[in-house]
Amino acid sequence: MEWRDEGILLATWPHGETSAVAEVFTALHGRHGGMVRGGASRRMAPLLQPGAQLDLHWRARLEEHMGSFTVEPLRARAGTILSDRLALLALGSVCALCRYALPERLAYPGLYAATCEVLDRLGQPGWLRAYALWELHLLEETGFGLDLGQCAVTGAQAGLAYVSPRTGRAVTRAAAGDYAPRLLPLPEGLAPGGALDAQGLAQALHLSGYFLHHWLAEAIGRPLPEARTRLLAALE
Repeated sequence: MEWRDEGILLATWPHGETSAVAEVFTALHGRHGGMVRGGASRRMAPLLQPGAQLDLHWRARLEEHMGSFTVEPLRARAGTILSDRLALLALGSVCALCRYALPERLAYPGLYAATCEVLDRLGQPGWLRAYALWELHLLEETGFGLDLGQCAVTGAQAGLAYVSPRTGRAVTRAAAGDYAPRLLPLPEGLAPGGALDAQGLAQALHLSGYFLHHWLAEAIGRPLPEARTRLLAALE
């Protein structure tokens, strides 16, 4: 069994004296692991950093085996944002959430493209909004998407201001009425072409975080990765 694909390196850990096990997120083969011979060597280890874009050739005797990777680094990402602590923390959060939320060997081509895009934008103007939108995309792709396009009560598409924590559907300010304190704020900056200020960013990450905690994490049965917690703490 073998295949060739391009992917994002999510994590590595030592295997023996000089090899490493790599976990990657690919467009066609999803989250996938494999051994990289020499991956812990002085030559290869600096190239195998989380977030790196790799050309991958996977081989195994049987499909269910872990198999081994032959890797060719295409693009490093961590090295370009070493001076930006927040961007580095976001890179770690993206990689950790992919490892946490995605089942092994199941393709998510839409999420893969969005993940490449957000990682490439780290450190650039507007990247925090891109990260907040990526978390919502992750929820959608894993079956916990929110309905933010129209009001759950009236069907209106304008004036959306809240999200129901029970249903994940948007509600207008007028329709919320006395129930507004029980709802989650929906920042205007999440709309196409919008921009998030500091308050809007906090609201956006609180919104996605609520459903990551109460829907995704409860379904998986484990708490969210610490990498996301560290990013939020740094932002605060």
